[in-house]
Amino acid sequence: MRIVSIEGSSAIVDAEGVTRKVRTDLLDNPTVGDYVLVHAGMAIAKVNEEEAQATLSLVREHFEK
Repeated sequence: MRIVSIEGSSAIVDAEGVTRKVRTDLLDNPTVGDYVLVHAGMAIAKVNEEEAQATLSLVREHFEK
């Protein structure tokens, strides 16, 4: 998911138009535009954009079947 806004220790993240509010306590210096791996309402790791786009592509393919 991509961070679209940050407020304190929370962020709004988006993936394919689905948005969620998540905690960012486990990230070092989260910034708007970062791609993050989210689990159980927590952003648990940053992901580089290339890896994020590849993963999103796989998810799109899966749901198009």
